[in-house]
Amino acid sequence: MTLTVSPIPPALPWTRVCAVSDILPGTGVCALIAGQQVAVFRVAGRVFALGNLDPFTGVGVLSRGLTGSYTRDGQTRLKVASPLLKHTFDLETGESLETPGVRVPVYATRTEGGDVWTGSLA
Repeated sequence: MTLTVSPIPPALPWTRVCAVSDILPGTGVCALIAGQQVAVFRVAGRVFALGNLDPFTGVGVLSRGLTGSYTRDGQTRLKVASPLLKHTFDLETGESLETPGVRVPVYATRTEGGDVWTGSLA
């Protein structure tokens, strides 16, 4: 299997993505910010932003992935599964849960006035 290695994305300015209510709970949306595809998720009352490119397929699909949870070291954590080959990624760290050393970029997020904002790499 050949992994698609993403170049380090450039710093992104804080950018309004959409209203929080535009993202159905437990799902994601894709935003194009400064030429970068960013997958923004609303899960368990929180907002997360990852690079949208699945490193295992090289296709920008993570925003359409299924979200869920898993347990690590006794802590419940949140994840997204790519809709293509079902590889899963931690929503906070971007780490692949199946292949150590593989990760997707994670962007800073905030909500303000009912809107979702993303910024540079977290």
